[in-house]
Amino acid sequence: MAVPTKVPVPPDPTLVAFNRFGLGARPGDREMLAGDPRGYLKAELRQADIAMISLDDPAYAGLLGSTPAIQASMAANFQRKLERERMAAAAAQPATASAQAMPAQPMPAPAPPGKAAVSPVEATLFRSEAQARFDKALRAKAGFVERLVCFWSNHFCVSVAKDTIVRASAGAFEREAIRPFVLGRFADMLLAVEHHPAMLFYLDNQQSVGPDSRAGKNRKRGLNENLAREILELHTLGVGSGYTQADVTSFARILTGWMMAGREGRLGEPGNFVFNANAHEPGDAVLLGKTYPAGGMGQAEAALNDIARHPATAQHIATKLARHFISDTPPPAAITRLAKVFTKTDGNLRALAGALVDMPEAWSTPLTKMRSPFDYIAAIRRAAGPGPQNEPNQSLGWLGALGEPLWQPPGPNGFSDGADGWASAEGMKIRLDIAWQAARQIKDIGNPNDMLDALIGPAASPETRQAIARAESKQQGLALLLMAPEFQRR
Repeated sequence: MAVPTKVPVPPDPTLVAFNRFGLGARPGDREMLAGDPRGYLKAELRQADIAMISLDDPAYAGLLGSTPAIQASMAANFQRKLERERMAAAAAQPATASAQAMPAQPMPAPAPPGKAAVSPVEATLFRSEAQARFDKALRAKAGFVERLVCFWSNHFCVSVAKDTIVRASAGAFEREAIRPFVLGRFADMLLAVEHHPAMLFYLDNQQSVGPDSRAGKNRKRGLNENLAREILELHTLGVGSGYTQADVTSFARILTGWMMAGREGRLGEPGNFVFNANAHEPGDAVLLGKTYPAGGMGQAEAALNDIARHPATAQHIATKLARHFISDTPPPAAITRLAKVFTKTDGNLRALAGALVDMPEAWSTPLTKMRSPFDYIAAIRRAAGPGPQNEPNQSLGWLGALGEPLWQPPGPNGFSDGADGWASAEGMKIRLDIAWQAARQIKDIGNPNDMLDALIGPAASPETRQAIARAESKQQGLALLLMAPEFQRR
């Protein structure tokens, strides 16, 4: 007699909406879906400017645009330089008799190689931007659009570990180059990202000079291929898409002259994007078999617009989105459909997000991916309420402990998007510690069993229900809820 095949039970649609697509339910949110989780998610996509953080909003009064933020960091860096020179000069002066009799005072320890000292200026800017990011995550309804912001910010990542310039401007980079376009056209986001001073600085295009340009001949400086390589490999076409090293070199030549104006302001307003014609490689250039005539800054813009519409870019973006929102090994048919939508709509990211919501695989695939650290912390805050008075410091500390420090990926390829990236034994122990910390901070905890119904609902397993019901205290019950598989998985 044949053994009947066990048919997988589809996940709870409400849990799919809040965990797979969103940032977790808040008490009372499940009732808002009104039995239409797809419609609830699509309603977010229809809201105008939903991703934006406006500097006119009093809640975000401490934020600066990237240009003034970078200028503030430049001024702080200059003051640090002057102080180092003053101290070095003082140390070199002949010691007086009285000074010789006194014990030597220790010099401040220099910053580690490659790690510029961070002043209160950069630290304050970073904290303000972090608080704005967390605030948006807590205020969002389902949080689908905020998840998209996080996805694209990680796709086009910069790292605050690079320099104080990036630490001061990473949040502004996300607000200026990601959020305005997260439901717009991919080509527009790509142009905004590659024009942004934070990206140009992070990927060293400041140092890239055309060998045959006026600056190249005078200073004997050459190309830096970092930006060109990462655009092709990570931002657009993807690995194995057919481009060659010759394409990387040619694209690097095309991108010469794209840089950030320095503190002295010789090329433009300090901290702003500028095109330095003296550093731009002259002449026509061939990229991916197409010739781009000499044309200054427009040469690279034309190339970026073409790359944004390349079939390999559609495939690369479709694969990453399906992997992020469906599973680590997404169905090939789902990737193909997303790529077709990308191509048909000229990279319309709102249409692409809507196609994800409409995809049957998104609602039938089991919730096996682990929430990323940011998703997990946001879900805790949404479930249990905002953090203590010292926020965002505690949430930032939790992110660092979990291995996903805010805007500080280990490389230009961003943080891992695979389930195994966050499911280690050590990582789960840290999550347990965080769940306990969060539970102990809540002064007025309701019945954890009621919270389980409000946040997870009928999808909660008998094992989870039993564990929470047997908890010795409300704090322990809440901590167990925050560690439940139904809370952790997306």
